[in-house]
Amino acid sequence: MTYLIALARDNRKEFERFLKFMVVGTIGAVVDFGILNALKLAFRAHNVDLGMWHLLGRLTVEGNLTLANTISFTTAVISNFTWNRFWTYPESRSKPLAGQLGQFFVVNIAGLAINLTVLNALDPFFKPFLGFYSYNAAKAIATVVVMFWNFFVNRFWTYSDVKLGQ
Repeated sequence: MTYLIALARDNRKEFERFLKFMVVGTIGAVVDFGILNALKLAFRAHNVDLGMWHLLGRLTVEGNLTLANTISFTTAVISNFTWNRFWTYPESRSKPLAGQLGQFFVVNIAGLAINLTVLNALDPFFKPFLGFYSYNAAKAIATVVVMFWNFFVNRFWTYSDVKLGQ
């Protein structure tokens, strides 16, 4: 919060960028949650059970949730990249698309890993209280965590060609 107050006071353009990033993130969250819920409900309606997956010998994840979340997250990332490139950081188009897309992809692969870890770790905690829809509470927390990761890493790496205050 202190960062936002200082940003608004010292650098109006950067604060406006952060607000645009938040709008883009909200659009992405609507896409992400919408697709995630549609897929989870479709899997349930058609009795699709991908079982539990064991990753890296230690991490156990729910197959349906992991697949649905990977698809929904990826779709939201494509939306976010497009909006960020053309609206939040229009000055960034001086950088070649391929390089910028590659950087954005790397940041979001890490973001997906963080998202899936938080989601699969918290879903069992919420299940006794929320039942089938417990993944939405876990997803909300995962989304907030990844939002901060994405903003700071993308701002200072992917969109590094956009100078502060520009």
